[in-house]
Amino acid sequence: MTLLAVRFLPEAVEDLLETQRWYGRREPALASDFAETVAAGVERIRHSPQSFPLIHGQIRRHVLSRFPYALYFREQGAEILVLALHGRQDPQRWQQRT
Repeated sequence: MTLLAVRFLPEAVEDLLETQRWYGRREPALASDFAETVAAGVERIRHSPQSFPLIHGQIRRHVLSRFPYALYFREQGAEILVLALHGRQDPQRWQQRT
């Protein structure tokens, strides 16, 4: 089984960093837990991207455990492109990245 490379759009990186900073201001250990949860989610996506539901065209969603966020991604050639880390904000925020 060949694992696909994962690439984050710059906006998705900013989503991730912004959220991690927010958790870090509340409780430093939460920022670390959040980063570990995202990393575990990325690994799950790499191992079986098609096991996640299609939610908008060819975009799939992986809901993180323990945190109210999801990774939105699509397969693009030989890689997985993460479009956003998104919580309960306006979904048009990430849908414009497709």
